[in-house]
Amino acid sequence: IHFYKRYSSAIMKLNVDGLLVYFPYDYIYPEQFSYMLELKRSLDAKGHCLLEMPSGTGKTVSLLSLIVAYMHHKPSEVTKLIYCSRTIPEMEKVMEELRKLMEFYQKNTTENVNILGLMLSSRKNLCINPEVTAERDGKIVDMRCHNLTAPHVREKSLEDAQVPICSFYEQFDRGGREMAV
Repeated sequence: IHFYKRYSSAIMKLNVDGLLVYFPYDYIYPEQFSYMLELKRSLDAKGHCLLEMPSGTGKTVSLLSLIVAYMHHKPSEVTKLIYCSRTIPEMEKVMEELRKLMEFYQKNTTENVNILGLMLSSRKNLCINPEVTAERDGKIVDMRCHNLTAPHVREKSLEDAQVPICSFYEQFDRGGREMAV
């Protein structure tokens, strides 16, 4: 069974049940193609899908390749993908695969695919306030951050300058939500 067509050594185009999917690697395993096919059928049916594959079989790139193609060709049907992962290294792997896929589209196609990838983590991993990041325990980090950024604390600080607030958060808030950090 031939699952893919290679049009050059750098471009792999897959026909997944009528959807053109670009795949950024030179080879696709039959399991990856089956995974994409089942995912596509679930999206078409507007249903849910539970897919399982062993570690190291290319689940992440398969899912991202299919979803990016689906979002590109059917933007009104799929507007966002929320990809949840348990660990920071797993999250970083997803972002790296998405980056590779976007570079692949940019380098090998004329299609304008505009996807924003955003990795969210806990305050423990995102906070830049040295007074808070000095803590090791995630619950303490959350508590200290909340104690410096909660709306009621910020209101009190307007009346009493001795009430501590997070200068980093305040600077971000003043700059607006669109400000690059």
